[in-house]
Parts: sequence; structure tokens; C-alpha cells
Amino acid sequence: MALYASRDDLRRFAREVGAERAANLRHTAGSRSPSGSTFLSHSSKDDDLVAGAILVLENHGTKVYVDEIDPEMPPYTNANTAALLKTRIRDTSRFVLLASKNSKESKWVPWELGIADGMKPRTSIALFPASDSNYDQSWASSEYLGLYDRIAYGELAGHQGNVWMVLDEKTNTATELSKWLRGH
Repeated sequence: MALYASRDDLRRFAREVGAERAANLRHTAGSRSPSGSTFLSHSSKDDDLVAGAILVLENHGTKVYVDEIDPEMPPYTNANTAALLKTRIRDTSRFVLLASKNSKESKWVPWELGIADGMKPRTSIALFPASDSNYDQSWASSEYLGLYDRIAYGELAGHQGNVWMVLDEKTNTATELSKWLRGH
């Protein structure tokens, strides 16, 4: 059975590496080139979860790009912000939405997902649920979120123990996260 990462899991992952490394992960994710990276979309209200999500993704072979710390982003949201976000989403190889109750309420997160959906094949987009518990799916109450595969962990055929995977709940199939991030 596949489980979703809880908000507490993501916070714990960041705590385990220490505050300095977690802050460095976020800084690096905002200052790197998006080319070939994985775009991590998230609500600013979920800042405490971002380092944990970056750790999971980067431990599986990708470099993560986070827009909020990008030095080229305008200090105030405007048309230039939207244009630059479109370019960043286009230039990344994968798009991951850190899905939470907060991301549904965000003005920018659904927009970013829509941009990614228009630019990338659906197989290059995944949701990374951050719920109140490993079984909670209240983050998925918007119908459009059901279109996308989800990052989860659990047993996967051909692997010993639990692994991180990208799960297609419609077909009940999954791909190991590191393979998905590499495009396999």
C-alpha cells in the first residue's frame, strides 16, 4: 500500500539534516539554473515543508528549482513575474506540485500547474502530497488534481522494502521516483 508524506514527515526530514543544511538547500534551489531541474511549485504558507520535499527529490537524483528565491524574480508580483515563471516552467524537465490545503487556496500554485500542463506532457507532472496524515487526501478535493500522478512511498514490485515512487492511482501502477525524475 502506498502512503503519502505527511506535513510532519517533511518537517522531520528537514530537521534531521539540520537547520543550516535545510536553509542551504532552499537557497541553492532558488539560485540554480532551471535547465534540466525539477520545478517545485508550492504555497508560501508551506515554506516549512519545502526543504523536506527538496531532500526527497534531490536524494533521488534531481536538482530542484524553487522560484521564490530566484534572484531574477521581480520583488513584487507583476507581468514580468508571470513571464519569468512561464520560462522557468518551460525550461525545467519535471514539474512537481507540493499539494496541500494551502496550495489549493494559493493564487499562483493552480496557475503554475495550468502553465505546466500546457507546456509539458502529463507524464512530466506529479503531485507531492503533504497531508495531515499519511492517509489524508483532503488536499486532493479539487477535481483537476485527480488528473496527475502522485509521489508516494511504499512497496513496489521488484523492490525490497518501501521506496519512493510516482503512483498512477487510475491504473494502480507506479514508477520508482528516481527513474521518473530521469524520464524513464
